[in-house]
Amino acid sequence: MRTTRQRIANARRIVVKVGSSSLTSSDGGIDPERIGRIVDAIAVARRAGREVVLVSSGAIAAGMGPLNMQRRPRDLASQQAAASVGQGLLVEQYAAMFAVQGFTVGQVLLTVDDTTRQGTYRNALRTFDRLLELGIVPVVNENDTVATQEIRFGDNDRLAALVAHLVRADALFLLSDVDGLYTAHPGSPGAERIVEVRNIDELAADTSQVGSAVGTGGMATKLEAARIAVGAGIPVVLAAAEQVSEALAGQVGTVFHPAGKRRSSRLNWLAHASRPTGELELDEGAVKAITKGKASLLPAGITAVRGAFHAGEPVLLVDPAGEPIARGIVNYDSDVLPALLGRSTKDLARELGVEYEREVIHRDSLVLRKPRRNDNVPEA
Repeated sequence: MRTTRQRIANARRIVVKVGSSSLTSSDGGIDPERIGRIVDAIAVARRAGREVVLVSSGAIAAGMGPLNMQRRPRDLASQQAAASVGQGLLVEQYAAMFAVQGFTVGQVLLTVDDTTRQGTYRNALRTFDRLLELGIVPVVNENDTVATQEIRFGDNDRLAALVAHLVRADALFLLSDVDGLYTAHPGSPGAERIVEVRNIDELAADTSQVGSAVGTGGMATKLEAARIAVGAGIPVVLAAAEQVSEALAGQVGTVFHPAGKRRSSRLNWLAHASRPTGELELDEGAVKAITKGKASLLPAGITAVRGAFHAGEPVLLVDPAGEPIARGIVNYDSDVLPALLGRSTKDLARELGVEYEREVIHRDSLVLRKPRRNDNVPEA
């Protein structure tokens, strides 16, 4: 039986994410030597028959030099301006270096907003599949020029995990300025690198490291990305960008073992990319039926409806204390539901018609939240 590292080394379709600090110099400009190291390793992988999608940070960082910015700007308008200047410079550098290796790049700009609509999953998948068919190296980045929340709070780690699931990747590589996950800050006495992670929810590691002066990410965002990927059956390598060749061979870094079966794109979208448009509060019986009994959600178990939404949209399910327990795609509009609460589907069908003898959320359109340590971000 192949080990996870062997599976990684033999992965045919891979997603490689590189952070800003691994692509830029100390003054914030593009570092050709660092980018060249990434390009060379990916070119070797392509010649070996591997399909590679590159998720690259660095647009804002690349724009800082020409705009005489010493540190990453904090205000949104300046971040967008830097991204506008830097994105072209970054892709131009990739295009020139890959051309020397005999490969063509294709730019794909995405935001998390783009993944909140199921239709864009299908459109994006067609684009990626065709680019890879044509032998192109897709270079993906957040569309920082127009993005809002992603610039202020996010990093490309999560985007890379969503792209890995979208393109049905065999492995995800998160490359940064650290060579793996540690039990404490890498500079602390006694800190030890964690070689393998089999259960990400049982980690005893320090995730307090913040990003560099030119980046936004830290270890917490990488763990969130790893959780998304391994939960979908995709192994993850966290390694230093300086060791990119060894990382792609599965020889270095921290390996996160896949923890689940690959979800459908629809459920992965619901769990990690959707933005709930409303909220349903459940009684204890319904909470137990959904979390323990794998049941669908019926009107009888709902005690309150919050927000405005339409049938077919994602909503958050919470327990009586307001704690999130799941996300689901609802079958009723928000203005219809209040009159149905606490009633059985048989009574509703008898009084209102057979079209009311259905679940509020079917089990197949529902994903549970997994409890986890040191994480304030709800995950369905």
